[in-house]
This record gives sequence, C-alpha cells and structure tokens, in this order.
Amino acid sequence: MGTPLQWLAFNVFVLITIALDLRVFHRKAHKISVREAAIASFGWIGISVLFGLAVLYYYGEQPALEYFTGYLIEKALSVDNLFLFLVIFRAFAVDERFQHRLLEWGVIGALVMRGIMIAVGAELIQHFSWVMYLLGAFLVYAGLHMVLAKKTEVHPEKSRIFRFARKHLRVTHAYEGEHFFVRNAGKLFATPLFLVLLVVEITDLTLAIDSIPAIFGITRDPFIVYTSNVFAIMGLRALYFLLAGVLDRLRYLDAGLALVLMFIGGKMIGERWVHIPVSVSLGVVGGILLIALLASLLIPAKKKR
Repeated sequence: MGTPLQWLAFNVFVLITIALDLRVFHRKAHKISVREAAIASFGWIGISVLFGLAVLYYYGEQPALEYFTGYLIEKALSVDNLFLFLVIFRAFAVDERFQHRLLEWGVIGALVMRGIMIAVGAELIQHFSWVMYLLGAFLVYAGLHMVLAKKTEVHPEKSRIFRFARKHLRVTHAYEGEHFFVRNAGKLFATPLFLVLLVVEITDLTLAIDSIPAIFGITRDPFIVYTSNVFAIMGLRALYFLLAGVLDRLRYLDAGLALVLMFIGGKMIGERWVHIPVSVSLGVVGGILLIALLASLLIPAKKKR
C-alpha cells in the first residue's frame, strides 16, 4: 500500500478536514458541548472504520487487520494522553472556549512530527533489521515503567520547554483571547496560550515515542502506520471534550496500556522464533483494554482518609 497518489489523496483529505474545522465549524470560539463532542467523536470513529473496510475490500484481510489493530492501539494510548491535556489546561487555567483551537493546532503539529518519525522509523527498519529488537526492548521497558513507576503529580508549568520559552520570548502577562501572538507598540509578543501549545506539542511528541514503535510491531507498512495514527489523532479533540468528565475514573487504563506495550514489545523481540498472527494480536490488545475499562468502571475506588 501507499502509492504516491494514495499518499497525496489522503493528506489532501486531512488538510481539507482541518481547514473546515478551523474556518467553518469552529470559526467562533465557544465551549464544546457534550452533544457536539459526541457527534464529532463518533463521526471520526465511523470514518476510520469505513477506511478500514475500504482497505479490506481493496487489499484483503491481512492489511485490514493490521490497520484496525494499529488504530486500536493508538486510540487507547491517545485516551491516556487526554489525562495529561486535562492537567495542562487546569494548570494554565485555559478558558474552555479556547481549548478546542489549542487542541486543533496541537493536532496539526502532532501530524507533522509523527509523519517524520514514521518515515525515519520505516527507513531504519528497512535497512537495519536489528532496530525491531531495539524497539521491542524499549516497549517492554516502557510498559514496565508504567507499572512500577511511582505516581507523582504533573506540573507542566515547571517543564523546561515552558521555562525556556518564557525566558527567551516576549510574552504578554495575560491571555489575549484565542490569539497565539499579538502586536504591542509595534513589537510581536507571544501569549501564554502559545506557551501552552508548546507544552501540548512536546507532551504529544514524548507519548508518540511509545505509540509509533508499537504499531510498527504490528505492520511494516508505513502507509498503514501513518493512516491509523492520523485517524486516531484526528478524533482526539472531540474525544477529549466527550471524556473530560470521566477521565479520573479510568484508574486501570495505565495498567492495561502497560500490558499492551509489553505484549507488542515481546512480540517484536520473539518474532523470529514465534509468529503471532495479527488477528491474535488484535484479540489480545482488545481483550486487555476491555478488561481495563470494565475494571475501572465496575470496581469502586478506595476512599481516601
């Protein structure tokens, strides 16, 4: 998969949807309602499924299974990312009316960065087969770290990128609506909203280091890796506004994601000796995530003293 025409058509489609979202549907800043978020979120899920069915029709079962497995992994990891976005917005007191615009531009930056990472990763895997073992070992380590690392409070306002930007850029003292830059006395100033955007972009980049190798553990096709990533990310904004109120209840999601990363990492390391079909991988990943979700919703949280 992935002829030049397919790459061009897919990216044109993505650019058109982003332009429509910014210039038509959300031209005026407003608070996103749950109904609006639900329509957009399920709409993107529907488009993603239709794309997978098109892959099934034109290219067969194997590429379709690879696409759906990659999409499921990226979607689940994206849900985990949403909690960090929630922390960032609370830490910087970002007005609810401007959060969608911030996430929209964050998605654009994420697509560019992930496209570069996927291209580099595909080249490395093609020329150096041992890279797969390295990525597999990294995923196992990442999964163990998620399980064993002590939970600490996240303070995005203390991050190095935020402090560096604050020190080296002219920044206004207060938010200027939805603007990232404003002119004052003929000089260009960044607003605090631009600094928050930088934090969001860096956060997504660090989280992509886990998700992209995980999908390469399912398929070597860069087009499938890229499209599954893009469709999962494009629905991220709406999913945030849909789940923002219940993110704190997904207590066992990290444990489920850790098991997924370790499973994919182990699969990549042992692929030379034990071949696990993609259909089995999809079942394992889906089963782990379903159990983590049900456990989060059904097992009552312990009351804090």
